[in-house]
Amino acid sequence: MESLNDTSWVRTRADLVSYIRQLSQEAQAPSSGWENQSLDRYLEALSAWTSDMEGYFSNRGEPVPDRPDWSLIASMLRAACFYE
Repeated sequence: MESLNDTSWVRTRADLVSYIRQLSQEAQAPSSGWENQSLDRYLEALSAWTSDMEGYFSNRGEPVPDRPDWSLIASMLRAACFYE
């Protein structure tokens, strides 16, 4: 099982499917530590992080991707677990 915190391994659609399954399993664990455990809070955080992702990449000294890839989508889904 790959790390959910490192999304660099998510390179294909099949990888993303596996990643989402792992997120689902983590979400069900009481000790997951997710900030946004309800669907409405998770989706709101996903929207907010996606809107603010320029800052995320700027803070890391990385260019903002012109086109999303499977890894970026996984990163967005992961960030929504904790983004406030």
